[in-house]
Amino acid sequence: MPSKDLTRRIAQRGGMTVAGLALVGLMSVAASPASADITLIGASQFDENHAFTKTMRKFEELVQACYTDEPVIFELHLNSELGLEKDYVAYMNQGLSVDYAVASPAHMSTFSKMAPLMDMPFLFRDEDHWQKVLQEDGLKPVADDILKTADVILLGYAGGGTRNVFANKKISNLEEMQDLPIRMQGAPIWTRVFDAIGAAPTVIAYNEVYNGISTGVIEAAENEAAGIEQMKFYEVGPYVTLTKHAITVRPLFISNKTFQRLPEGLQDCIISSGAEAGKFGRDIESGEDAAKLSAMEEKGWLETVEFTDRDKMLELADPVLKAYAEELGAGEVLVNIQAIE
Repeated sequence: MPSKDLTRRIAQRGGMTVAGLALVGLMSVAASPASADITLIGASQFDENHAFTKTMRKFEELVQACYTDEPVIFELHLNSELGLEKDYVAYMNQGLSVDYAVASPAHMSTFSKMAPLMDMPFLFRDEDHWQKVLQEDGLKPVADDILKTADVILLGYAGGGTRNVFANKKISNLEEMQDLPIRMQGAPIWTRVFDAIGAAPTVIAYNEVYNGISTGVIEAAENEAAGIEQMKFYEVGPYVTLTKHAITVRPLFISNKTFQRLPEGLQDCIISSGAEAGKFGRDIESGEDAAKLSAMEEKGWLETVEFTDRDKMLELADPVLKAYAEELGAGEVLVNIQAIE
């Protein structure tokens, strides 16, 4: 997350005030002789009940409580009204239509070579390590690269969904995972890692996973509890192996072009509120993830299976992760993250 010094440098580079600006599209930081109200536009793919939306609502609440010099109006558009997360990132980069949003780091990869590091499997040893890395700002070099290349400020870290393998049979160790036809998401690091641990990863579309398991094209896939529930994957893959191979990081961003136009006091409130809102979002999503998995098991929809070879899996994945991090120019970042106890 940007430091106070970074905030000052951003403000100094901008050198502009709110008054007199006319912005394009839905985004506006409006001022007139009669009113100095500031309006910021947010976007979410989801409804009010989703953790990402709740994170942004918390951010709005904290900013308004912090900054009292003049009114700040937030307009948050829900249910993909302004497009998808990839669109929000493009809008924030341009300083048009969307000022703030929660988005997957994958959508930053167009601009930042380092951004995919945040989405790597086995980046975190466990939930405690994940929390410590985010609290100690272990991803700051990646956030700095995103600011430099995408002109978007990372304010805080939401996320917290734990990804596990689900399959049409019980898998409790690495031996049982050998040559397992398993669906992977498109980022190359995922295929490389699961290939290294002996599975048989294949990339197919997300909306083909259900039919893929039904027809025997694949026998397994991986996802968070919310995805398993929403897509009813438990109907075809009722055995959830607790590999805990990834814990999601979903940053709260604001357009730097917007940020530079704001009064200095509001900039300070946005920085502090973003960090706190991110922590709030992590607490919500990590709690909801465990609760959803437990609820589905209680209903008899699925069965969780302990995975006994997780340490060995981490060991096999480590050289692949390090090589990939070097490709991203983030080798030192990964070393520093792994060193956090």
